[in-house]
Amino acid sequence: MRQRAAVLCGAAVIAAGAVTAVPAGASALPPAGTPHAAAPSWKKCGTNDYPTLQCASLEVPLDHARPNGRRITLALSRIPHTAAKYQGPLLVNPGGPGGSGLTLAGFVASSLPKKVAAQYDVIGFDPRGVGRSKPSLDCRPGHFSAVRPDTVPAAPVVEQANLTRAKAFADACAKKYADVLPYIDTVSAARDLDVIRRALGAKKINYFGYSYGTYLGAVYAKLHPDRVRRLVLDSVVDPIDVWYDANLNQDLAFNDRHRAFLAWVARHDATYGLGSAPERVEARWYAMRSALAKKPAGGKVGAAELEDTFIPGGYYNGYWPHLAEAFAAYAKGGDAGPVVEAYENFGAVDASGDNGYSVYTSVQCRDAGWPREWSQWRSDNWGVYGKAPFMAWNNAWYNAPCAFWPTAPRQAVDVANNELPPALLFQATDDAATPYEGGVTVHRLLSGSRLVVEEGGGNHGITLSGNSCLDKHLASYLTDGTVPRGDGGGEADAVCAALPGPEPLQSKAASTASRGSALHGLLGFRG
Repeated sequence: MRQRAAVLCGAAVIAAGAVTAVPAGASALPPAGTPHAAAPSWKKCGTNDYPTLQCASLEVPLDHARPNGRRITLALSRIPHTAAKYQGPLLVNPGGPGGSGLTLAGFVASSLPKKVAAQYDVIGFDPRGVGRSKPSLDCRPGHFSAVRPDTVPAAPVVEQANLTRAKAFADACAKKYADVLPYIDTVSAARDLDVIRRALGAKKINYFGYSYGTYLGAVYAKLHPDRVRRLVLDSVVDPIDVWYDANLNQDLAFNDRHRAFLAWVARHDATYGLGSAPERVEARWYAMRSALAKKPAGGKVGAAELEDTFIPGGYYNGYWPHLAEAFAAYAKGGDAGPVVEAYENFGAVDASGDNGYSVYTSVQCRDAGWPREWSQWRSDNWGVYGKAPFMAWNNAWYNAPCAFWPTAPRQAVDVANNELPPALLFQATDDAATPYEGGVTVHRLLSGSRLVVEEGGGNHGITLSGNSCLDKHLASYLTDGTVPRGDGGGEADAVCAALPGPEPLQSKAASTASRGSALHGLLGFRG
């Protein structure tokens, strides 16, 4: 059973040790034989939301073992510091793998307290293969075009159809990017971070990663612990089970989260009219799934697309009112329009999504070993499906290209580290994408780290989302390295209460925009 410390938001704090601020012009000598990293040439690329945003590009080695060989290009963004006190670059990453971080720089800089953000150059970046970086991967455009086969392989013909799709994706990646795929992985991306550090003229970096970005940050810290100044990890990947077992564990957690959504619908039966018992609502959801498997809504939302539409609700409960409206419209009156609209808003994959998925598979399939015998996938996923049917087979096919991947896997990185300054970890107890145990594991592996737990929270990505208790800990840490310390009664060093759940759309509470919705529009799903 999981134990959690009963430490309130105002927990005692200790300083994370004196850290000398990095002056704006500070530089660090690169390792011998490493080519000089030219300083980025920043240009204005502001938006209405982030008018001071700047953009640049940076060349890095494709193969860091051959630093003088072929180069690829990373896209960077920056919100420059404005305060006299400068604490160096703060690199931010939204996860994925495959998520673009360019806009995240603006979001983080505008969401932190002004006095804190002003002391950092907040640096966003598109990791290798992603977005505006070059090459930008797109293995098989339209891979998620509707209508796909049912994800549940109840008949051999359905299983074969899904296997054919998965293999076709792996084959397309091999054909288009044979020379690149061996270098699309977390270790290579972490080495890119050090090129960014050198190009920025910093002896050390500050790093803030969400989701998969926590693993990227932990791997960088393992490679270069002496170059980490501050390290914030939000919604923490469990590094012990990357990536095959991690996805099986996700299936169980997402099923729990989907049931939490259905229970929420039941509590609001006066609004949605689907029943006041969660079991009744769940039966109606699976009845909807069965009906759409036979007759897709609008000719584009079958069973697979319906799952794609509702999976984001496992990441962020702010989507629940929109999903419930579509669910009720179809289940009560057979109105397919809202289901199609919800799919287009939450589940449909565009060209950016094709790119993100191409990088997702490239990284995960390369990072660690995956079973090559489909019989193991079949056995494991049927076993999980029996306990947690909501996402089991959808997730299996999402990752299935790894059974056919053309590049050999690397060894997973042991991120255990006792050479870092205190890192600050944030974890919700009911997070589905990165289950709670991952935060506890990394807290144990990173000596001196501190864990802040959102008790009862189920969202993925919890800081800068409106929880002032969490954000107070983040701001204190970025201000002067202050970290919380618990009383030794549990795993957490501090505990914050979760935000109240959403309300149906017609209520005033649901009509106001939130930072949470803005953040979750930037975070990469699945990772």
